[in-house]
Amino acid sequence: MAEKTKNLGYRMPAEWERHEATWMVWPKDPDTFPKGIIGPVEEAYIKIISALAKGEKINVLVDDKRTEDRILSMLTSKENIFIHHIKSADVWVRDYGPIFVKKDNEIAATKWVFNSWGSKYRELLMDNETGMQIAKLAKKKIFEPGIILEGGSIETNGLGTCITTEQCLLNKNRNPNLSKEELESYLKGYLGFKKIIWLKDGIEGDDTDGHVDDIARFVNENAVVCMVEENQNDKNYKNLKENFEILKKSHDQDGKKIDVIPIQMPHKIKIPERRLAANYANFYIGNSSVLVPAFNDKNDKNAISIIGKFFPGKEIIGIDCRDLVYGCGSIHCITQQQPNA
Repeated sequence: MAEKTKNLGYRMPAEWERHEATWMVWPKDPDTFPKGIIGPVEEAYIKIISALAKGEKINVLVDDKRTEDRILSMLTSKENIFIHHIKSADVWVRDYGPIFVKKDNEIAATKWVFNSWGSKYRELLMDNETGMQIAKLAKKKIFEPGIILEGGSIETNGLGTCITTEQCLLNKNRNPNLSKEELESYLKGYLGFKKIIWLKDGIEGDDTDGHVDDIARFVNENAVVCMVEENQNDKNYKNLKENFEILKKSHDQDGKKIDVIPIQMPHKIKIPERRLAANYANFYIGNSSVLVPAFNDKNDKNAISIIGKFFPGKEIIGIDCRDLVYGCGSIHCITQQQPNA
């Protein structure tokens, strides 16, 4: 039975804190990954799953037994990989899956409403229920705040500081009846945040209305890597510069200035109808490895190196995301961590 409460006394752990598992959903939506794209995307998935499974359980959702058999045939090792038959519309489990929280040695799930990024894709609305199925499968207490929130729109250091964007959380297509202060109250009550840093707008090509996991990410309790664009003629230049300056002036939950490390964006990737939201901030921190998006770009090596320096002892792996980002997301968007108790 789902519970409705506020000021729970739980906190959202940082991504680098030990995981029990990572949740993923196998790709299959032809609108997201059409013919010619889906093959390389599946190969990227196998690399991601195989790398993460060296350090934690990987729970993969599939629609049917045939898909399960295909995945198992593609894997060289099946250790730590668990496949579940739960129907879904698409892969973006970061946004519709539960956000897990922790109190002492207890893990619980917060299940927020997913409205397909402001009802942009009505055929994906069913994934709100997919997220609830994940929460139930995790066999944790479930809290339902009853408002719209996506996991990719918030970033935390695990100690109570959250980074988010006004473009997303204050968008009228999410929670039009809630003020900024009311939204902060929900984030503080359910996720244990004490300090919320509001960035402005996201990057071009991001159909989520400015998710923070395409812009800025904590790499330790007091350091943030932030995407920057050096080309002043690029549409991302102004927004990223403004966000960088906000972070430079920001303080954490204890009043300590945040260390902000710039990472140059990859080159502009365009397809005939749109620009792709390629960036390096959409990395994922697993127990044994950190997976960083790569785009066959001159900036790949530097981005992987900068992020990798913060995670000694973990394997730092660049994953070619040129096809994955066609679907408007990358590694962080397709993963959701379940922390250890």
